[in-house]
Amino acid sequence: MDDKRHTGLPPGIALAWGVMPSAGRRGPKPAFSVERIVEAAVEVADAEGFAGLSMPKIAERLGVTGNALYRYIRSKEELVVLLADAGWGPPPESVRQAGNWRDAATEWTRAMIARALAHPWVLDVPVHTAPVTPHLVGWLECFLEGMADAGLGEQDTLGCALLLDGYARSVANLAHSLNQSGRAKATSAALEFLLPLLGDRGYPRTAALMTNMAYIEDDLPQGDVEFGLNRILDGIETLIGERGTEH
Repeated sequence: MDDKRHTGLPPGIALAWGVMPSAGRRGPKPAFSVERIVEAAVEVADAEGFAGLSMPKIAERLGVTGNALYRYIRSKEELVVLLADAGWGPPPESVRQAGNWRDAATEWTRAMIARALAHPWVLDVPVHTAPVTPHLVGWLECFLEGMADAGLGEQDTLGCALLLDGYARSVANLAHSLNQSGRAKATSAALEFLLPLLGDRGYPRTAALMTNMAYIEDDLPQGDVEFGLNRILDGIETLIGERGTEH
């Protein structure tokens, strides 16, 4: 297709939708595809995190030179766009199978948390735009479909999506941090140091809370996740009721 149609597009958007730049290179047939390079990038990110991602490491995994990748990907920035879309992947069918907006929103949020825990590095990918790649647009479309019976306008529904997206990312990030090796042991040592001091220093309520061993669990309790999610959904339900009285 004509590259002029893509002038001004953010990096990676055309490639993400399978629109390749017009061919102008001569030489042997490409040995790889953009999809295979993105797969290798996901493998590197899964192993070393987003901070450990580099074009040379991806090239090494593919058995080529770093410069060879630029026959397919124009820049690391472009690759990161494709990587993020691959990391989130398509939304699960369970959202579309939900019977009402609340169940759909619940499934959508839980699915986001699960996907972020499967690929924790997606939380480190900078977000510069609204969803514009296939899988991310798919997540938004899925949410909009699930909320269709709620009676909210487009702006309110988008606000709900942003709210639940932020909650899912926050929960996943906290859960991932708590699961890091040695974190719980360090927290236990800190509490052992603090508890004798807190009462004397004027923090009796915090001291009482910290005596509960659940305070130092090395996993985020599912009950805490559901508690926060349900409070958000209760707020959305209140909003739906308020909007209904306006008509």
